[in-house]
Amino acid sequence: MILEQKILNSLDHANDGYYCNFIPLNHPYSYLIDTRLNVFRGDGQWAIAAEILGYNPRGSRIELNIFYYGNCLINLERYNNRDTNYYDAAPIDEDSFSAATTDGLLNPEATTLLVHGAKLALSHNKDDYERAGIGLVEYEPGSISMEEVGRLLITQNQAAFRATDAELYKSIPEHLRKLLVLDHWYHKDFTVGPPKIMSDEDIFRAYELNRGIGGLHGMSVEALTATIRAQERRMGKFEREQWNTDRPSSYETWQQLAKVLQTGDTSHYKPTLAPNTHWSNWPESGSL
Repeated sequence: MILEQKILNSLDHANDGYYCNFIPLNHPYSYLIDTRLNVFRGDGQWAIAAEILGYNPRGSRIELNIFYYGNCLINLERYNNRDTNYYDAAPIDEDSFSAATTDGLLNPEATTLLVHGAKLALSHNKDDYERAGIGLVEYEPGSISMEEVGRLLITQNQAAFRATDAELYKSIPEHLRKLLVLDHWYHKDFTVGPPKIMSDEDIFRAYELNRGIGGLHGMSVEALTATIRAQERRMGKFEREQWNTDRPSSYETWQQLAKVLQTGDTSHYKPTLAPNTHWSNWPESGSL
């Protein structure tokens, strides 16, 4: 039996402090381009696969990251001997993307981009972007950045960028049925993880290690302990505030989706909050 409260509790604790995260639309390393939410249900099992399409300037590519949540996940990626809850589905041919970009900007000579095997036409016409509601930043006069390219392409070729069923079911058992697909929903970024309180022994070990390499500049172990405890109190206040206002179980999107998953009845999803997952609502994405 699927229990609504267990689903919400799982989502509330999606951030493990390491490599599992709740759906991060304001990710500082990726300019948001588009989103989709896929909801799956089976006999006593549930799963959610969130697609986040974004441009990562450090990796110099447009990535389709799929974030997984559920009570039956399989084949999760691992990093540093820990599970992660996402992987990069890489929809764009690497050679094609390299040929289309120069230093993060659209190559003036590029005409197409190969996405999931389909050749998509690239536009160099500023009017096309303006009609799509994309105001060009123009880091250089007349230039078009690759996140802007992606934002226009997704309006023209949505199906090409969506995860395939094979990609979605990578970490979801195949017998689960896709129950609901949302391209827009009301969302809050939520970054709180389990609290990390250093023990006195851990602080002392850190003190000894840093003292040995001259990194404490004469600070005593008592002063280091006081500094760390003050920081923990400050962070504890921030985490409590975010927990109260932003955790998934605190607002209707996930409350209603949990009920959909419990019952199998999609009519329980009847949002009253305006959707905000469009990239224009997440200006801090890619900010680093």
